[in-house]
Amino acid sequence: MQLSKSEALFTEAQKYIPGGVNSPVRSFRAVGGTPPFIARGKGSRVWDVDGNEYIDYLGSWGPLVLGHSHPAVVAALKKTAEGGTSFGAPVEGEIELAKLICGSLPSVEMVRLVSSGTEACMSAIRLARAFTNRNKIIKFAGCYHGHADGLLVKAGSGALTHGIPTSAGVPESYASETLVADYNDVESVEKFFLANPTDIAAIIIEPVAGNMGVVPPAPGFLDALRRITQENGALLIFDEVITGFRVGPNGAQGLFGIRPDITTMGKIIGGGLPVGAYGGRKDVMEMVAPLGAMYQAGTLSGNPLAVSAGIVTLTELQKPGTYDRLETLAKRLTDGLTKAFQSVEIPSTINRVGSMFTGFFNAGPVTSLAHAEGSDTAMYGRYFHAMQEQGVYIAPSQFEAGFVSTAHSEADIDDTIAKATEALQTLR
Repeated sequence: MQLSKSEALFTEAQKYIPGGVNSPVRSFRAVGGTPPFIARGKGSRVWDVDGNEYIDYLGSWGPLVLGHSHPAVVAALKKTAEGGTSFGAPVEGEIELAKLICGSLPSVEMVRLVSSGTEACMSAIRLARAFTNRNKIIKFAGCYHGHADGLLVKAGSGALTHGIPTSAGVPESYASETLVADYNDVESVEKFFLANPTDIAAIIIEPVAGNMGVVPPAPGFLDALRRITQENGALLIFDEVITGFRVGPNGAQGLFGIRPDITTMGKIIGGGLPVGAYGGRKDVMEMVAPLGAMYQAGTLSGNPLAVSAGIVTLTELQKPGTYDRLETLAKRLTDGLTKAFQSVEIPSTINRVGSMFTGFFNAGPVTSLAHAEGSDTAMYGRYFHAMQEQGVYIAPSQFEAGFVSTAHSEADIDDTIAKATEALQTLR
């Protein structure tokens, strides 16, 4: 039997690239099968090297809120590239992008551009430690903040146990500075502060979890974190790498009315190009070199290509009605999918915040990592492949988010619901 082009490419890739991929989830090990190699994208759709067409709800894992190859973004990139792709020196666009970010996110008075979300979160934690002169941080089980050593940890046997590494190569001595609380569980956070009253520099959290699937904050949960940090002299870091400019024009902090001390960004602020940023209160950001003693640098920080794509993307998102349209489309999709699942009586629940969503093979509710892990991942794998055969591209993992873009149409949404209904019939 002759291999498809994707199968042949994946076989070749495995000779030179670990697992054949440059980011683990792309390997399809969570769902089985061979990943399609994508040849191109336009609007709400992508095509693989074998010519298969898919309605795309991955959107490069979130940043393509305007869809693939948006004409204004492409035009800006072409114009910028003609003038040079990288200088390692200031460019005017950096100022414009910084002003757009500071003007949109309520808590951000100053911002530093970097090259990835991982770099942004790593730098934000270093900054929090420098500002407070403390070492420990609190993160939450199921929240992902990039692959920096101190964040690749999990909880121990009890709520007060120090973190242990979940990746080879991470020293236990370093991981022990990270305390892992339970998402949506205020008491688990308070216990850490009781045990470490003057040692915790910051809490870092995805205000809407997007890396155990979409899990929204319980009412009052973020408010409690804001109160606890203020009472204990610690900083609150919102990781808005996914939610920033995705769940609303002012990020999750605007949506929920919470002002963190530091915010990390990525994804959308580069229009799909490699970029990240961290920003916050002026007194905190003035700790960053060259003004202060917290050192962080990067040759590609403020890269003109990423900056130009980001400016266009954020400007497009500011147009009246954009977020209302995203909300309407996403609600239409998840309402339709909910009915489709109910019609085949498969245990499921869909969590959605704005235009990000996850359908769990789980009767729900899903409000924590423990709940998410109760999902039927084998059933999700079958559903994933059934949807792929129907021409719908979703995340190759139960524990990831899906995304609607402004490029999706009502017809796309209705077509997706119909395809999902047909796919679900094969799972009965």
